[in-house]
Amino acid sequence: MSIFVNKDSRVIVQGMTGREGMRHTARMLAGGTKIVGGVNPNKAGTEVYFDNVDKKIPVFGTVKEAIRETDANVSVIFVPARFTKSAMLEAIEAEIPVLVTITEGLPVHDAALAWAFNVQKGQHTRMIGPNCPGIVTPGECNVGITPDGITQQGPIGLVSKSGTLTYQLMADVHDIGISTALGIGGDPIPGTTHIDALQAFEDDPDTELIVMIGEIGGDAEEQAAQYIKENITKPVVGYVAGFTAPEGKTMGHAGAIISGSAGTAQAKKAALEAAGVKVGKTPAETARLARETYLSLHNG
Repeated sequence: MSIFVNKDSRVIVQGMTGREGMRHTARMLAGGTKIVGGVNPNKAGTEVYFDNVDKKIPVFGTVKEAIRETDANVSVIFVPARFTKSAMLEAIEAEIPVLVTITEGLPVHDAALAWAFNVQKGQHTRMIGPNCPGIVTPGECNVGITPDGITQQGPIGLVSKSGTLTYQLMADVHDIGISTALGIGGDPIPGTTHIDALQAFEDDPDTELIVMIGEIGGDAEEQAAQYIKENITKPVVGYVAGFTAPEGKTMGHAGAIISGSAGTAQAKKAALEAAGVKVGKTPAETARLARETYLSLHNG
């Protein structure tokens, strides 16, 4: 009941020994995630003790070494923006299967370069982020900054540009549960798109219903709507943040800017509804629509 990460995921943390890396590694460990190593070339050969789980985690000099020694198949990046491009390129070069980049403030050029390098390498790495909360399969694996314990495992697949709205939706449908919650981030060049996630949930036999959270700016949601119409057979519920955003003003994420009617919440809502997606105008209404859709699947 998951996409991209599960109970067998073996996670390394690039930047584990930094303040944010230490804090979130401790939290991920407490939630049951299998953290098998950290990466810091300046502290290679050392170990870090996490007293909350009474466990020592080894630190390696490179991602390649960490993979060789631990069989890691997921990496999560907690390093400052100025070092993030190098960390991403190193992980892609090592062909880590899943790479989650939490860091915000990454220059668009750096994200574009990492994306292009992954394509050049043959796309062996599933990139998630940057500027995202990460990915969680409840009860199995939590990679990133999503709080633990706000939902249980279940049949709803969630993909979202917004971290806080990810958490809110997870909490609002906690009694039904989530197969995987994937935060793709709101930057202009995401490693994983709405369409990527939609297809992965479509292919997951235990995901019965998909919730897609977008926001103003760009045309990703319109593209997703067209893809849903042509390729997705499972019911989709949507929400677009930014119905009250003023025209021409950047709102929160780097990609959230509208121009004229293009990229507005209303235009995205119309495109999604034309594809058969039920769209809420508030997070609470979106959760209600998800609940009603789920119940209709089971009650005819």
